[in-house]
Order: sequence, then structure tokens, then C-alpha cells
Amino acid sequence: MTGFNIPTVTHIIALLLVGAGLAMAQSSQEPDAAEPEFADTVFRNGAVYTVDAARSWAETVAVRGGRIAYVGSDSGVASWIGPATRSIDLQGKMLLPGFHDSHVHLIGGGIELSECDINGLITVDQILAAVKRYSDLYPERKWIQGGGWPLTVEEGNPHKSLLDNVVSDRPVMLDAFDGHSIWVNSKALEIAGITKETVDPVRGRIERDPKTGEPTGTLREAACRLVVNKIPPYTHQEYVKGLRRGLERANRFGITSVQEASVGEPHLNALDELDRSNELTVRTVAAMRIDPSRFSSQIPQFVEWREKYRGKRLKTTAVKIFQDGVIESRTAALLAPYLVEAGDRGWLNLEPDVLKPLAVQLDRLGFQIHVHAIGDRAIQSSFDALEFARQQNGSRDSRHHLAHVELFDPVDIGRFRRLGVVANFQPFWASADLYIVKMTEPILGPERSRWLYPIHSVANTGAVIACGSDWPVSSINPLDAIQIAVTRRGLKEGPGAPWISEEVVDLPLMIAGYTINGAYVNFLEQETGSIEVGKSADLVVLDRNLFEIPRHEIHNAKVLLTMLEGREVYSSSVATEK
Repeated sequence: MTGFNIPTVTHIIALLLVGAGLAMAQSSQEPDAAEPEFADTVFRNGAVYTVDAARSWAETVAVRGGRIAYVGSDSGVASWIGPATRSIDLQGKMLLPGFHDSHVHLIGGGIELSECDINGLITVDQILAAVKRYSDLYPERKWIQGGGWPLTVEEGNPHKSLLDNVVSDRPVMLDAFDGHSIWVNSKALEIAGITKETVDPVRGRIERDPKTGEPTGTLREAACRLVVNKIPPYTHQEYVKGLRRGLERANRFGITSVQEASVGEPHLNALDELDRSNELTVRTVAAMRIDPSRFSSQIPQFVEWREKYRGKRLKTTAVKIFQDGVIESRTAALLAPYLVEAGDRGWLNLEPDVLKPLAVQLDRLGFQIHVHAIGDRAIQSSFDALEFARQQNGSRDSRHHLAHVELFDPVDIGRFRRLGVVANFQPFWASADLYIVKMTEPILGPERSRWLYPIHSVANTGAVIACGSDWPVSSINPLDAIQIAVTRRGLKEGPGAPWISEEVVDLPLMIAGYTINGAYVNFLEQETGSIEVGKSADLVVLDRNLFEIPRHEIHNAKVLLTMLEGREVYSSSVATEK
């Protein structure tokens, strides 16, 4: 035996009684313990894909005060549930971080919804019928405006006479689906003063009858401004109403954060108004649009707007540069000529000797640079400018990004990673649709076409991949784009061989592109983009687990609930509540 004293049962009881007395004495002198902090909402029994660094899964998430308070198993959440807690049984449904759209036009798309909406129409007869109906419904409107006609109609060059046959007494102006061409009637050409003698503007083209030289009614790029400048500007209330429609559409598809890709002050006034009234239901980084003809005078204005237009959910910290056009209309800038016309390589909106110093100036002022770059020459010149800015200013956490990035010279693919530039893809376009088969591949040839939308190749370099819709150009629904990226096939094609199979990507990459990587683009990855304790409760509930269904059925999944900072901004029939 050792020398320790072994207490008897009597000693133990006595010690317990003394301890109890001390505890009673202390409780009489100290205030009551704080009430337990219960969750406002608890999601239970779900497939919670957190998109944290480990890409871990959980069953349950508790939300309190707009923030995520608990992530884990059902067995560990009991202490968070109080009498007033809303407890939602997901019954196996999927819970994800809210989606981030890194390139969208919410205001313009929302305004377009109130006009002659021809999105999704695929024949001339369908479009003309829609224009006629709209004209009859709104006889008081001085201009008939709308958007969404596909470049696949009339070989991308629809004639003014087609519109004249349905509306001849008022001007008609219809945007193409891509926003880089317009189709107008004779009245609109007359008001704009466009005749066979009108010279093509710099970086623009008036399509003409090859025999007579008369304008056909289709205008490209800068030539569009000849007509658009004659249209009365939208009112502030029209901008606000357009934004409200865009927000409703975004929230319905689970989107809680965006980069609004091309804004002027009217857009900023609308965003600011709703932000101040707590009605801006997506976190928004606004990218102010550079005008190539007057950008020097714009930059001081951008500095002023950055300070003026910032609030709870609005930041005006990015600048948008359109470096080229689109391949379908041969306005994208290529390194080698298009195959249809000798020497035609499209054009750069800003030549290197202009773009490089501009990038240096914007970068030095702390702006994030957001570049529209589609052709391989536009992509290369954009990289060159951003690399030059880095050399001149030093490396910083800039998160500049190139959007669309359709056609690559393979030697440039590694530059995203090397320069710290984000690849902002629009995955919805990465399938062999009519635009690719009829209008893109034939004018590029097979060797160059191999390098269209090389998402997998870029990801393999370790670059950050973010995703956007470019709505209203294409579907705003992230699930549509995710499916196309992981199948490289159209939504309605079903299973089959992918277009450019080497560029198929996996589901985790695409979910990250629409969540944590989108948050990264907007400098918000510490606040949102994943489901982790302490982060904002920006969440989306889907009716099925995307990892448990065939890839070609992803677009059939439905958003049941969208939550921003713990508040519902869209709700369908979410789940059983207990």
C-alpha cells in the first residue's frame, strides 16, 4: 500500500454537502445565467455540401442573426433549437451556399423583360409575330424595342423589309441575343440618317446589300450607336423597375451575389436606391463601363462613383472593358484571319498602346479590371496589358478577370495562374449548339475550334475558375450552365458524346465556380461562398442532390428556397417544417 489516505463514504458525502453549500452561496450572489442562444432557423436531415476547403458534407445547419451558427450532424444541433426556432426537415434535399453570378446584366435584362421579349424565339415568323403583337398592344409607344433575336436567323443578317412588313409607321430596334448587333426597320434607319452614303463608324459595321450598297437593317458594334443614340433614354423609374425584375429572376434561381457587368450612373442610382431601402437582394459589385472614345475623362468620374455608390450590399469597385466583339459576326479579334474573308481578323476596341497604360492607371488606382475578351487576340492583348500593369505597379491582390474567354491560343492558357487573373467563363455556351456548328466552327476551322471554351485545360493550370451567365444573353439559371459544363452537350440532348471531350469538367469545380470562387471574385470569400460557422447565411435549397442524379438531368433540379443573410428572398415549397 502507498501512503495515500483513502476517503470513506462519510468523508465523500461531507465533501459533496460542503460543495453544494458553496455553490448555493455563489448562486445567491451572482446574476442568473444568460438565456441560451437559440437559432432562428435550422435545416435538418439534408445533403449539405459546404464547399469549404475540404469540400466536406454535413446534415444540419443552424442560422442565427443572419449568420451560420452550426454546421454538422443532426445529433449535435439539439441545443440550438428553441421554442421559436423554425426547424425545416430537408428530407434529403440539397443545401448549398447561395450562387454567385460573376457576369450578368440584371438591370438591362429586367428592362428587356418589359419590352418586346423575343428571347427563345428561333424563326423569323415567330419574331415578327411577337413584334406585331407588341406593336398592337402598345400603340402609344414611339419606339418598338426588344431583344433576343438569334444570329442563326437569316444568316445573322436579317433584312429591314421583314420588320417593315409588320411595323412601318414607327421605328423598330431589336437587340441580338449577344448584345453586339441590332436589327432595325426602315423608319429607324431614316431617323438615324443612315443611308448608302453613310460611312461605317470606327469599330462598327453597317451591313449592306452587296449589289446596291443600301443598308440591310443589321448593324454591328459601334454602328448600333447610330440608332440607339436617337432613342429617348430610360427614366430612373424604368431602371428601378428593371432592377426589381432582375433581382426577382436572380433570387428565383438561387443567386445571392453578382457582378453587374456594365454600368453607368443611371444603373448606379437604381442600385443605390434599392440598397438604401434594404431591397437589394443580391450582393453587388458594379463594373463601370469604359467608353473607348473618352475613357481618359471617365476615370476621375469612376473614382468619385466608387466613393459615392457604396453601401450595405453595393460596391462600385470594378471597371468593365469591352476588348472585342463576338465571333459569330466576325467582330471578335483573332490572331489569324477568319476563313470567310481574306485578311479579316476582327478588331480590338483598344489597341495595345492604349490598353496597356489604361490598365496601369486603373490598377494603380485600386480598381478591379473586368475585361470582355472573346477572340484569341483579345485574350492575348488583355493578358499583355494586365502583365504590364503588374510590372509597373507591382503585384497586388487585384483579382482582375477576363470574361467569356472563348477562343484561345494554347500558349496563353497558363497565364491566368501566372498572373493571378481569374478565368470568368460562361459555361452555358460550351456545347455544339447552332451558333458553334453553323456560325463559329466554319469560320475558324477545326484546329482553332479545338480551343473553344477550354475550361478543363485552364482549370488544370491551377487558375481560379469563376462562372457567370451574361443574362439576358443566355439563361440565368446556374444549374443550366453547370450541366452543360459537365457534359459539353445541350440541355435537351441527353446522354452522348461530349463536344471537345478533353474539356469536360467535374461537378465540384462547377459548383465552386458558382459559389466560393464567385465570392472570391467579389472579395467576399471571408463573408460568403461556403457554408461555414461565422459566415453569412446565404443559402439555397435544391429539390435533389446534384451528386446523386445523372449529369444530363442537373438542369431539372429546382430551387426551393433562397436565403440572403438569413432572410428568405425566394421561397417555393421547401420542405416539411416541424
